[in-house]
Amino acid sequence: MGKNEIKIPDYTAEDFTNSSMPYEFLYKFKDNKFMLSQMREQMKQKAAAVGIRGFMGLWNAYLETVQAAKGVSFDNATNFEGQELELMSGKYIADDYGIVYEDKFGCEVDVCKHPIMPIQRLVNIDSGEERLRIAYKKGRFWRTLIAEKTMLASSSGILQLAANGVFVNSENAKGLSTYLLEIEQLNYEQIPEQKSVGRLGWVGEHGFSPYVENLEFDGEQSFRHIFNSVKQEGSYNEWKEIMLKMRATSLTGRIFLAASFASVLVGPCGLLPFFVHAWGGTEVGKTVGLMIAASVWASPKMGEYITTFNSTSVAQELQAGFLNSLPVCLDELQIQSSQGIKDFDKIIYQLTEGVGKARGAKTGGLQRNQTWKNCIITNGEHPISNSNSGGGAINRIIEFECEEKVYTDLPGMCDVITKNYGFAGREFIEFLQDGGVGLAQRNQRDYFKQLINSDSTDKQAGSASAILAADRIATDLIFKDGKYLTVNDMKKIMVNRKDVDVNERAYQFIFELVGRNPKKFNPDDFGEYAGEVWGVTETDCVYIIKSVFDRELKNEGFNSAAFLSWAKRNGKIAYDDQRTTKRKQIKGFNKRIPCVCIYTAEIENAFTVINDDSEEVPF
Repeated sequence: MGKNEIKIPDYTAEDFTNSSMPYEFLYKFKDNKFMLSQMREQMKQKAAAVGIRGFMGLWNAYLETVQAAKGVSFDNATNFEGQELELMSGKYIADDYGIVYEDKFGCEVDVCKHPIMPIQRLVNIDSGEERLRIAYKKGRFWRTLIAEKTMLASSSGILQLAANGVFVNSENAKGLSTYLLEIEQLNYEQIPEQKSVGRLGWVGEHGFSPYVENLEFDGEQSFRHIFNSVKQEGSYNEWKEIMLKMRATSLTGRIFLAASFASVLVGPCGLLPFFVHAWGGTEVGKTVGLMIAASVWASPKMGEYITTFNSTSVAQELQAGFLNSLPVCLDELQIQSSQGIKDFDKIIYQLTEGVGKARGAKTGGLQRNQTWKNCIITNGEHPISNSNSGGGAINRIIEFECEEKVYTDLPGMCDVITKNYGFAGREFIEFLQDGGVGLAQRNQRDYFKQLINSDSTDKQAGSASAILAADRIATDLIFKDGKYLTVNDMKKIMVNRKDVDVNERAYQFIFELVGRNPKKFNPDDFGEYAGEVWGVTETDCVYIIKSVFDRELKNEGFNSAAFLSWAKRNGKIAYDDQRTTKRKQIKGFNKRIPCVCIYTAEIENAFTVINDDSEEVPF
């Protein structure tokens, strides 16, 4: 390109402030952006030279005046073939060729290459957040998507619409964002507004999702299939008929049913979420039991409402938050076990807390925390708790073994409930909304008092009382067969206070440890130990070398410091002043060493000396 020979006239300060001549001169270059930029910079310097400091403001005001004088129409309307609404489009020409507008230089600017417009405003009844339902046309067909306002308001956020086929890239993102939000503001009254929800369960004064009239789902698309599965399908009578047959013979089946109904009482009764876990061998119908529980509310087909343990902890947390008041149904505990997870305390604590972890948001700050108040119903081939589970974990589980089939004809049960489902849950909710919550709360409190008078903990009694209260209402309201679960039924599958106390269990473990390894504590007739020395037994106590004690308790999942503190308070150990250990001379050590001295008087015959060549007790 040759040297620019165009010379800018020597305008005076008065020309800049009292005439339009400098601006008209610049405007002649509007069709050549490169030339316009060059000349504008030179003009800015000319203006500064004569004492004018606000040239750019004057230039922009001139452009707006020119645009207004050209008669730019703000009475345009969308003109898309097959559009759901006709909306005012302001400065935008919106037709089947796309969306364009004229900039301040009179140049046509592309916003989008195809029809696109907002057609509905969704207001979430939980959070008050707004979303827009966007309609867009690719080819001959219209499609829709739901987008958060915060996403549409950002040039980077709106790029996510490209995944749905919307023509948006880094070049037109800002323009498309402005267009969609301006169209919504121009047509605020014309665009229909709809209540929406992103989860299931109790939603305050609005009722229970998804049973609220005219309620749209605006949650994560990955959960839409679960939301859609919560419905009524088939015949209520056929479902009730097979449930009555099952209830007549199966206590296990009745527990599955009652736990499912109990889930929606957790919140109203002020309880914490809890697990109900059924375990046993194959062919007893554990999965069918889970399907029975799911069929109260939704389609019990695998992959619709029911999911498996084969998911991350974050996914399980999100699912619990989405279901919120409805039961979380997780199949096949052993899937997690096969991946090397030896215990499930972390999962139990995570899901029974009822609140998700705080996580950062992409836009800064924190994401809105997930919360839930429900029952988590699970199954597997073995218990979900074990000997070294924390007391808090055991306390949050109602666990029972499936010793007999849930129903005599398992295939027949599956056939019926996969075709007929969802009615009982809705009837149960309608009863609660029609004044039944008060009855449920009174029943739950009454059962709680009966259970807490036994050797049960508060948490166990709370969970079991919710199951009993739900069962009583469901039996009277739906089944009318008089087959109530009883307090004794629940006591048989509840744990007692000692089972929950982790220190009591550690105490029992210590005696088992000594009993299994007598030769590590008792030298032979020649005063020699067979293998590693762990300590020594005496008439009324056993001394365990402190390092061995710490190691063995840690291997079993117990905390030795916490145990010793408990044992000292409860008179279970002998100790030197201000310590939890006692020094003892052990054969093979040339001085007295720190040992844990456990009294054995409470448990006689806790161990037996075996005088043979084996190192382990033969059982």
